[in-house]
Amino acid sequence: MRRRAIFTTAVILGLVWIAGDRAWLAGALAEAAQVPVVDGSKFAGLKWTFVRIKYGTYDNEGSQASRLQYWDEPWAIDAPAAEQNLSRRIKSVTAIDVGDPIVLTLEDPKLWENPWIYIVEPSNLVLKDTEVPILREFLLRGGTLTFDDFHGPYEWELFDKQMKRVFPDREIVEIAPPHPIYSCFYRLDKYPQIPGLGSFLMGRTWEKGGFTAHLRGILDDKGRPMVLINWNTDMGDGVEWSNAAEYQGYLKWTAQAYQMLINEVIYSLTH
Repeated sequence: MRRRAIFTTAVILGLVWIAGDRAWLAGALAEAAQVPVVDGSKFAGLKWTFVRIKYGTYDNEGSQASRLQYWDEPWAIDAPAAEQNLSRRIKSVTAIDVGDPIVLTLEDPKLWENPWIYIVEPSNLVLKDTEVPILREFLLRGGTLTFDDFHGPYEWELFDKQMKRVFPDREIVEIAPPHPIYSCFYRLDKYPQIPGLGSFLMGRTWEKGGFTAHLRGILDDKGRPMVLINWNTDMGDGVEWSNAAEYQGYLKWTAQAYQMLINEVIYSLTH
């Protein structure tokens, strides 16, 4: 979620942070989160690291200018709390060997050492010509890319333009229950719309005209979703703000964000 004007210095200074491994968060999530339907110990031997991709954006000059001026670069939104919290949670509920979160570019040689990568606010994404074939090869070799936190038809159009550069020959498809991604660890009956904290404080779950949340994807030749697209939802905010005790009303969204993101990670590691 973008750092909007509602997050003034006074609000930020007023937040009460509680570490992810302390009793309040552990107890709250245990109460709110659904019991896994799959034993987490069966994933022993798997390794996973939250890899956030640092990407280039549209120029702020000329007709291509598309993003507002705000505090953080768009690729870094929700960092580092989102990746730290999700990593702790996966480590606590599964036997997956979880590494410390890292930031890479698509041209970094270390990309090939990781099966899962994450891009936030992809409506701002502008791939360099040299990055397009790298991303295509990474995905076709078995990697998974999760996109998160973009909303409405305009942001979809900008995102779709970049994806067509990578896969002009593949369609984006809907991924809905009963697809196994909804039951590979937690059982979810439907895809959740997680409001950004700003939307939550305004009493709604949507923003920018993105009224209905979708999980969409791009499939490889075997039908495996190699690109997972969280659209009209903000999973990153859901896990970023799970440590903020002043927003306990946000807890149910935090629980759903953890469930869906953990399912996406586990599915990508096992399929």
